[in-house]
Amino acid sequence: MQRRTATVRGINIALGIWLFISAFLWRHSQGQFTNAWVVGALCVLFALLAIWAPRARYLNALLAIWLFVSAWSIPALSAWTVWNSALVAIGILIVSLVPAEVEVRGARTVPRL
Repeated sequence: MQRRTATVRGINIALGIWLFISAFLWRHSQGQFTNAWVVGALCVLFALLAIWAPRARYLNALLAIWLFVSAWSIPALSAWTVWNSALVAIGILIVSLVPAEVEVRGARTVPRL
């Protein structure tokens, strides 16, 4: 496992953990609560999977799109919940689109899809 792969997947894991924990830190509507802990847990799972199967990172990209849309469409009790979900979704999307790198000795770095 290379450093860049571990770093970007680690960021994705951290964002998933934050989303999961944030569901329990302040009051959420039932829909936002369930969405936050489920998407957070899946984000961590998919990021761990992407360490060994790089294309699994696209699952996190799909989760991020869902999280962003649901942040605005599922009724929330506070604007903080909406913005937290939207910003975490943007972070997950950006990090999940960063490809792993394949390093070949004596060759230039080639992105792995």
